[in-house]
Amino acid sequence: MPFLKIKSAGIAIIIFLTGLMVPPGAESISVKEEEKLVKEFLVAVKEHYQFIDDPIIVNYLNTVGKRLVKVFPSMPFEFHFYMVKDDTYNAFAGPAGHIFMHSGLFLAMDSEEELAGIIGHEIAHVTSRHISDRIERSTKIGAAALAGVAAGVLLGIAGAGKAATAVSMGAIAAGQSSVLAYSREDEIQADQVGLIYLTKAGYTGKGLLSTLEKMRSREWFGTQQIPTYLKTHPASEARLAYIGSWLASNAEKIQNTELTPISNSDFERAHLHLATLYGDPDVVLKDLQARLIKNPSDSMAHYSYGILLSKTGDRREAADHFKKALEQNAFDPNILVELAQVYFLDGRNQEALNTLEGALSIAPEDTEGRLLMAKIQASLANRTESIELLQSLIIQDPEHVRALYLLGNTYGKQGKLGLAHYYLGKYYKADGQIRNAVFQFRKALKLIKDSDKEQEINAILEDLKRPVEPKKS
Repeated sequence: MPFLKIKSAGIAIIIFLTGLMVPPGAESISVKEEEKLVKEFLVAVKEHYQFIDDPIIVNYLNTVGKRLVKVFPSMPFEFHFYMVKDDTYNAFAGPAGHIFMHSGLFLAMDSEEELAGIIGHEIAHVTSRHISDRIERSTKIGAAALAGVAAGVLLGIAGAGKAATAVSMGAIAAGQSSVLAYSREDEIQADQVGLIYLTKAGYTGKGLLSTLEKMRSREWFGTQQIPTYLKTHPASEARLAYIGSWLASNAEKIQNTELTPISNSDFERAHLHLATLYGDPDVVLKDLQARLIKNPSDSMAHYSYGILLSKTGDRREAADHFKKALEQNAFDPNILVELAQVYFLDGRNQEALNTLEGALSIAPEDTEGRLLMAKIQASLANRTESIELLQSLIIQDPEHVRALYLLGNTYGKQGKLGLAHYYLGKYYKADGQIRNAVFQFRKALKLIKDSDKEQEINAILEDLKRPVEPKKS
């Protein structure tokens, strides 16, 4: 994939929003205090970014992340890994082990080695307590600067664009080097720690260097195109030289690793899937056509081609490509679910049900398959069956946005408006649309008769209260 355009990311806003939530005058931030920030931090991130919840992409990202976490020193919290839709070359770690990868950076990578290199570096920032240090330092840049940053955050939320950026950047200029960016000492430590544990996890560590060099090369195109990752993670020549030197001096140790060699097939699958879903359709189409000319039996290319055609509405040809993909992988539940989805969208409900039942017999816990089954049952007016499936998905993942949305709509069609507004409120809350969530919860309060749910809604509304923006003079 070609390099995607670089745009100014919102990581500065997220970092400073986190800083603003630290109690004034705090001397330091403990693990317990860091964990308390997570809820508000995630709300802030969801307000600024679109989360990618595709299971192939998310499961792969978490597989790599957890492989690395397993060899790092244990932490008193669980790590979570997310992919957000943003063309910027960036990745960042939030409080208590919440790590975010931008889709643009992932699409610019060429191997799992590169992905692991960046994730390992971010995990090292967390385990070295650099995140808590940055939050603690942000309380010391002065009330005036923090007030300016707060104004920038509010303007950004309101969609003021350039004005918000100007206010934020102007306010933080004095404190930027100590707050926005990791210090060079932090970066060197994260490199040292990350490289050690990358090799323990079976990686060579070369991916960290190649990714940083790839992003570093873009600096020569002008200051407006410097990747955000390099602004928040300084990549000096000395630092790159250190990584190269470390790799050279540890070459024998890396070569003699006893862990299973890393296969790149899972990376290629997730990478192509992300490009198909969110990349430039024309570029992806040319890539897929070239792959199929080279290898007409390329199952992954047929699968991705089917997804691309389904998006454009050419469902008959999409189904043909999914069937060709199944010729090489007859029991792949992901392909079966996509084929069932095409049949469903094309009004071929019986074929959709038959195909989906086959997929769920292979992978009964497959969330996409269960969600699609709920949609099909709802379309057939089998709303009780649909609700049972959706409830089971929400028990498994209380913030499954698509399940929450469909559940709210299904209850609405049953005439149970209190529950409809309740679940739509949960959907908007999980999706970071706080104003819409508040509106739906207030509507639910007027209609719902369940005292337990009333208490829950009141607690949620209390939790969602925001500081009031000062009136303009």
